[in-house]
Amino acid sequence: MGMRLNDGVETDGEMHEINVTPFIDVMLVLLIIFMVAAPLATVDVRVNLPASTSSPQPRPEKPVYLSIKADKQLYIGNEAVTEANLVNVLSAQTQGNKETTIFFQADKSVDYETLMGVMDALRQAGYLKIGLMGMESVAKK
Repeated sequence: MGMRLNDGVETDGEMHEINVTPFIDVMLVLLIIFMVAAPLATVDVRVNLPASTSSPQPRPEKPVYLSIKADKQLYIGNEAVTEANLVNVLSAQTQGNKETTIFFQADKSVDYETLMGVMDALRQAGYLKIGLMGMESVAKK
């Protein structure tokens, strides 16, 4: 806070100082609103998602499919692989191109831990473009 003393000069002109108090008040109100609204923006409701009815995307000329069967056996295309040689076989299939989209499909009985293990192995190998595949369903009208 500043105090102005009268130096004997009488000035009734405009004061050219910025008053930031209203600005601070508005910022504090916005901060409180966002603090209250942020927890409401998260979704913690478990839902059974329906199958997609969108039109399928065009396939690349030579797609690379990575599959996990119900017995947790990995396949690249029709070739059975293990987690140990997954990256080597995948590199051979993609000619080392890390920008290739890997189409990943798994049996619905495969547990989440297995899925995440395979996806982590792909990420560590540098394959960041992973397309998750699902069953197509007919749109209800």
